[in-house]
Amino acid sequence: MVSVRFPFSFSQPPNPRLRSSNSYSSAATAFAVAAVSGATVAAGIAISRDPTKSFLQNAFNFFSNHQSSSPFWASLSIADNPSSVAESKTGVLFPSSLNDSQKLLGTGLRKKSVFGLKNIDVYAFGVYADDGDLKRLLSEKYGKLSIPERKDLSEDLMEADICMTVRLQIVYSRLSIRSVRSAFEESVGSRLQKLGGSDTKELLHRFTSQFKDEYKIPKGSLIDLSREKGHVLRTTIDGKEVGNVQSKILCRSILDLYIGEDPFDRQAKEEVELKLVNLFQK
Repeated sequence: MVSVRFPFSFSQPPNPRLRSSNSYSSAATAFAVAAVSGATVAAGIAISRDPTKSFLQNAFNFFSNHQSSSPFWASLSIADNPSSVAESKTGVLFPSSLNDSQKLLGTGLRKKSVFGLKNIDVYAFGVYADDGDLKRLLSEKYGKLSIPERKDLSEDLMEADICMTVRLQIVYSRLSIRSVRSAFEESVGSRLQKLGGSDTKELLHRFTSQFKDEYKIPKGSLIDLSREKGHVLRTTIDGKEVGNVQSKILCRSILDLYIGEDPFDRQAKEEVELKLVNLFQK
């Protein structure tokens, strides 16, 4: 089979088939929505008050105006989720927790433009953070202060030395490992240059060289990009570790793709921020 690289030309593939039936996916989606009903209901109330504002801004304003004066850190948790959550655009299911301690903050979709004419769905992704690490980070930095700016919360997640994982689940059936490597060379490379200057080629190569041609990534394959303590980026493909690199700037660059200023999926970033805002109300 011919390897597919970005950019490339081909007909639009059919919509990805879910591993479960349509009825099950619908139920899973509904259940996922119900699991975050606290944030959603609050956001809905805020929107009804001022429909001219964005969903996230209304939700954030609502939370800010209805804070409790009592400390919340003792009960802070990212729990209360169902066992899995469906990414809204593809229906791909993500577990609500990884390794028991990392909880799902949000999901999104990576699209790729084909010659500026159309977009293809490349992979769905889920952003996870360690529940205990996140609790300590927010408690130590903000204590009993009022809710911080949304951009500060995302910045804190990227900058802090806490355990996080971005899980990628492949939805495009013709994707090759070479395409993944090439895409990361472009996207991660640009972030490394922005954050660390031009002298980052060797660091970029240490990361992208982990995606060797021998690895196969058919539809449904999982790639985990995990930041561990000490700013170690560990990469696994379908549960097999393929390499690790110790670098704070590399970890930051990876997370910047998903929750930075110019994320792959802005709705996913807002979902993560809304989840963090919601934590302040518990």
